[in-house]
Amino acid sequence: MEAFRYFNRDISWLTFNERVLGEAANEAVPLMERIRFLSIYSSNLDEFYRVRMPYLQKNAMRDTAGNAYLEAEAMINRQLEAFGAILSKSIIPALAQLGIHFSYKEEISAQIAAFAKRYFYTQIAGFIQHVYLNDKTSFFPENNQIYIVVILQLPHDREKIALVNIPVPQLDRFVKIRQSDGEYILFLEDLIRCNLDVIFPDAVDIKAFNIKVTRDAELDLLDEDGEDMAEQVEKQLSKRDFGLATRLLYEPGLSLRHLQYIVNVFDLKKASLVGGGRYHNLKDLSSLPVASPAISYPPWPAAQHLEGFEEPETLFEALTRRDLMVHAPYQTYDTILRFFNEAAIDRSVQEIYTTMYRVAHDSKIAHALISAAKNGKKVTVLVELKARFDEANNIRWAKKMKAAGVKIIHSVNALKVHAKLALVKRKHETHSYLGLLATGNLNEGTARFYTDHILLTAHPFMLKETEMLFGFLSKKKKPEKIDAMRFEHLLVAQFNLQNRFIELIDREIDNAGNGLPAGITIKLNNLEEEVLINKLYEASNAGITVNLIVRSICRLVPGVPGQSENIRIKRIVDRYLEHGRVFVFHNNGLPEVFMGSADWMNRNIYRRIEVCFPIYHEDLKKQLIDILALQWEDSVQAVWIDDHLHNVPVTNLPGGVRSQEAIYQYLTGAVEQFKKAF
Repeated sequence: MEAFRYFNRDISWLTFNERVLGEAANEAVPLMERIRFLSIYSSNLDEFYRVRMPYLQKNAMRDTAGNAYLEAEAMINRQLEAFGAILSKSIIPALAQLGIHFSYKEEISAQIAAFAKRYFYTQIAGFIQHVYLNDKTSFFPENNQIYIVVILQLPHDREKIALVNIPVPQLDRFVKIRQSDGEYILFLEDLIRCNLDVIFPDAVDIKAFNIKVTRDAELDLLDEDGEDMAEQVEKQLSKRDFGLATRLLYEPGLSLRHLQYIVNVFDLKKASLVGGGRYHNLKDLSSLPVASPAISYPPWPAAQHLEGFEEPETLFEALTRRDLMVHAPYQTYDTILRFFNEAAIDRSVQEIYTTMYRVAHDSKIAHALISAAKNGKKVTVLVELKARFDEANNIRWAKKMKAAGVKIIHSVNALKVHAKLALVKRKHETHSYLGLLATGNLNEGTARFYTDHILLTAHPFMLKETEMLFGFLSKKKKPEKIDAMRFEHLLVAQFNLQNRFIELIDREIDNAGNGLPAGITIKLNNLEEEVLINKLYEASNAGITVNLIVRSICRLVPGVPGQSENIRIKRIVDRYLEHGRVFVFHNNGLPEVFMGSADWMNRNIYRRIEVCFPIYHEDLKKQLIDILALQWEDSVQAVWIDDHLHNVPVTNLPGGVRSQEAIYQYLTGAVEQFKKAF
């Protein structure tokens, strides 16, 4: 038999970003949302160049990695061409129909130029800095900042090259001008470009080209025996924007001679040289000043109450009766905030433990933890300092909480803590433990547009295991340095998570072999790790139907005879970012359902502390199964991933299911039915 096949992880991620781009092209999506999808695509691509392209470049001498690097570049170039076409041929004409003239690669009219001159002098000039380039130039282009390369023809055939900054975020990227015939929106750099003669009055000819340098985002941290982790991270963050250049984006038309000069002056010899249009950092399109309810998604107000919880009883009182679950953002995140707020003031609460992976910028949860500590409770918080691009904010909050008396612990360098957990211990005769276990970060900001599931429970054994895990984390030891810990309920990476999932799949295989019903449905963000993929291949070969919903990276190749002919994969992209991880095993008609923080990635399985957990309450179990069924039936926003890694549209029959809308209706309807019953 042939060896199993796998997709390349980076190429598969690029097909996800291509799917995001597809929503920008979809004329059924409201116009402002299409613009936001362009912004998301651009932001995703910038991060790909900061995080993954350095890896591909370093390994480009190897045949496989080299091919992936070239394939990635080719895919990105095709996608960027599509991006430009969507913006110029679809989005901009649609804006024009609304009386909004978005200037994109257009000459500025004399009327607008007069405004631009005044605006330049009154609002921009004080932020402009320029430097002449030569072999001794010490200027260092910052990561992902836009600059204008200015080719100056001076008297007597002299030539100079200068660099001019684009002062964002000090100034807004877009400038709106109201005229009698409508609104005009201009890029800040275009306003600067049409005033370069003011900056360089001696030039007889001026040519201008926008450039941007993207730099490697990896932090070079020492092992846990080195200096304090927070200090290490802070020092490395100050160096991040000075990392190795991985890409030079330049405006087409810049001559090869001048391009090579820039490469030499700024030592960009190892960077990919990409001709990428005039405008860079188009993630800023999300701030385009055209917001209007008429061109945005209709609001879906979050449901304010949970089934099984009604005031005036406290949330803690409700948890002593039954488990509760919040499905964000369909249901209000206030319930999660209330969990921490009640813990902060409840006199029976003695101890609070929680993990924080990406802390909200103005975190109400962190404020509650600070208040709890000041109210005399023992509060322990593990703040993950290595959450990429959130390190500085996490450090800021860790310092604030520590100053208030919160015990702050950090994971060791070699081990990220990605688990989403909170535990409350209190004086109570029968329910001394209350807990929260989630698929997503404890972050009220991202909870508005990430779909996640949060379990609130008083299950004593599950929460005692949670306490045991916090005890391990506080010791700052790698798993191999301590005795094995027994988890009967929790699935914890580094301990039992991978083996437990293998056992669950093996049970389905055994059931199928014995003629019993079997099936597996899994929803993940990313699917990469080969041991678990191979086990799913094994299940397929045993005749088991395996339904997968995978948002981003997917290395499993579906529909291959003798390998995966019983595996089907869907990808869903819609108004919310699909983020929850849910695992359903048929178990001969007695389904077992798990949720958790762990994708099936190498990093999640082997280099992080992740926690998945069972759902025991039958009503909540059914709710999750119903939600997954709605997602599997999606025929509007879902695509199939085929055996060539293509996004294949699901046949959109009349009355097709749009799963996010259906889930919203299902959850809000369930609440109304519950109210009527009581």
